[in-house]
Amino acid sequence: MVDYKTTDIESIPVIVNELRATFHSQKTKPIEFRLVQLRKLYWSIKDHEGALVEACQKDIGKATFETHLTEIDWCTNDIVFVCNHLKKWAKDEKAPDIPFSHAALKPSIRKDPLGCVLIIGAYNFPVQLAVGPFIGAIAAGNTAVLKPSENAPSVAAVVQRIVESALDPTCYGIVQGGVAETTFLLDQEWDKIFYTGSQAVGKIIAKRAAETLTPVTLELGGRNPAIVTKHANARLAARRLLWGKTVNAGQVCVSHNYTLVDKDILPAFVAEMKIALQQFYPQGAKASRDYGRIINARQWTRLKRLVDESKGTVLMGGEMDESDKFIEPTLIQVNDFHDSLVMEETFGPLMPIIPVDDLDHAIRIVSEVHSTPLGIYPFGTKQESDRVLQEIRSGGASVNDAYFHGTIPTLPFGGVGDSGHGNYRGKASFECFSHRRSITTTPWWVEKLFNIRYPPYEGKLAKIRKMSELKPNFDREGKVNFSWVIYLLTLGAGSLMGGLTRHAVIILVALSWYKLSGRS
Repeated sequence: MVDYKTTDIESIPVIVNELRATFHSQKTKPIEFRLVQLRKLYWSIKDHEGALVEACQKDIGKATFETHLTEIDWCTNDIVFVCNHLKKWAKDEKAPDIPFSHAALKPSIRKDPLGCVLIIGAYNFPVQLAVGPFIGAIAAGNTAVLKPSENAPSVAAVVQRIVESALDPTCYGIVQGGVAETTFLLDQEWDKIFYTGSQAVGKIIAKRAAETLTPVTLELGGRNPAIVTKHANARLAARRLLWGKTVNAGQVCVSHNYTLVDKDILPAFVAEMKIALQQFYPQGAKASRDYGRIINARQWTRLKRLVDESKGTVLMGGEMDESDKFIEPTLIQVNDFHDSLVMEETFGPLMPIIPVDDLDHAIRIVSEVHSTPLGIYPFGTKQESDRVLQEIRSGGASVNDAYFHGTIPTLPFGGVGDSGHGNYRGKASFECFSHRRSITTTPWWVEKLFNIRYPPYEGKLAKIRKMSELKPNFDREGKVNFSWVIYLLTLGAGSLMGGLTRHAVIILVALSWYKLSGRS
C-alpha cells in the first residue's frame, strides 16, 4: 500500500506557479497532447486497479464490485468516451442564428481552456469524484491541481501515484492535506475551482472565490425526497429505494434523504422493504462483503446522533457497531417533517419515511424541507410523476427509481439552487472547463457597407433599422398574428433564411427526381 503524505504548505505556491507558467506556454492546448495525457491516465488507472480496490476497502469498506463499477470502470470508460469525441467537441462551431447582414463576418465559437484550475475531491467516491472532473480539465486543455479527500487517505495516496507516474508533472499536480492545505490552496490564483462536498464547505469556497471573481462549480448535497404514491408498485419502489441507500452504505450525495409514502400503500411498502433487505443480505448486512462501512468515527457518531434525536419509530434494521463503523440499513417512520432525520442530510443508510395523505400533501412537505434538492424520485403514474417534475425543482430526477440518472456517465450531472451549480460528466465535463469564445473576422471589403456605423449619425438610424430591425409577429395583448402569406412564403419555417433553406431542399429534390426520371 502506498503511504499517504501531506504536502508541505510552502511547496504549494511553487506547484501552482509552475502549472500557471506551463499553461501560458501553450503546452496543453494541442488536442493531441491532451489525448496522450488522457491515454496515459487510462493505463495508469488500469495498472493500479488492485491498489485502488485495496484502498477503497481500507478507507470506506467498499465492496470490490462497487469499487470497480462506481470508481475504476467509471473513470476508465469516461476516458475512452472523451478520447473518442474530443476532436469533435473541440472544433470551432459555426455560430447559430446569425442574421444575413452579419454572415460575412463568419461568426464562430471557439472552445478555449480556462487556464490553471483547482479540483477538490470528496471521500464517498474518492476515485470517481476526484478523477472524473480531472478528466474534463485535461480534455479542455487546462493545467490542474487535484486535491483528493484527506478522509480517504489510502485512496488519495494511490491517486497521487496514478497521476505522478503517468502525466506531465509540469502540467498536473497533486496536493495532499486537510483544512490547512485546502485553505492555503484557496489563497492561490485560479481560473476555476471545482468542489465536491458539503454545503457548509461549499459556502466557504464560494465566498473565497468571490473575492477574486474566480468561477466555481459546486457539486453539493441535498435533502432529496422520494415520493411513493398509492398507485406505485410497492415492491419495485421498495427494492429500488433500498438499493439507493445500500450502495456505498448510503454515503451518496444524490440518494434520497427521506421518503413520502401514501398512507394507503405504506404497509405494503414497509413489508416489501423488509423482504428486499433479506434478499439483498441473506446473512445480514454486517456479514456481507457487499455492504460498506461509514467513512470514520465522526460520521458514524453524527448518524447515531440523528437516530437518537429522532422521535420516529424504527421499523427495520437499527443495528450499529461503533468499533466496525457499521450501521445497518434502517427504516424509520417519522410523523413530522421537522424531525432530525429529515431536516438534516443523513448521508448514510438511514431511511426515514413520512406517511402522507396524497400527492398534494407530499409536494407541500418537499417545498418546506428543501425546495431545490439535488435529486427527486417520484414513484407512481405518469401523470403523478409529471406533476412532481413540474412543481418541484431539482438538480436531476429519476422517475420510478433511485438516482439512476446519476449513474449514467455521459449525462450532465449537477445541482440547482443551494444543492450546487454547474454540471459535468461526459461532454459536460469538457464544457465545464472550457470558455466559449465568440469570434468574428471583419473582411476589408465590407468597409463601405459598414460606413453607416461611423459618426456623424444624422439620417443613419432609419437606414440601420431598415436593415436590422425585427418585426414582431404578436400584438399588444401577446397574441400571435398568423399570416398565411408568410407561412406559405417561408414554408412554415417562420424566418426568411429558414424558408430559403426549405425552398432550396425542395428544388434539389425536384431536380434529382427529374434527372432520375429522365434516365428511365
